[in-house]
Amino acid sequence: MGIGVWQLLIILLIILLLFGAKRLRNVGGDLGAAIKGFRGAVKDGENDATGDSAKLDKSEGDDVIEGEVSNKEKNKV
Repeated sequence: MGIGVWQLLIILLIILLLFGAKRLRNVGGDLGAAIKGFRGAVKDGENDATGDSAKLDKSEGDDVIEGEVSNKEKNKV
């Protein structure tokens, strides 16, 4: 079926006995800092992506080069 409350408490007690409260506190703090850093990186990545698309939209029609394609170049394509 599933893991009940008593099974979770027994597992937590075993982990606490193996590692100790101080080490678990340090691991929890490190894990929390890592998650916070990951969320910040994801948020920065989203901001960069929206900024890049805005830059592309803005400069899309600014530099248009007009010209003709010769017959040699048409045959290559």
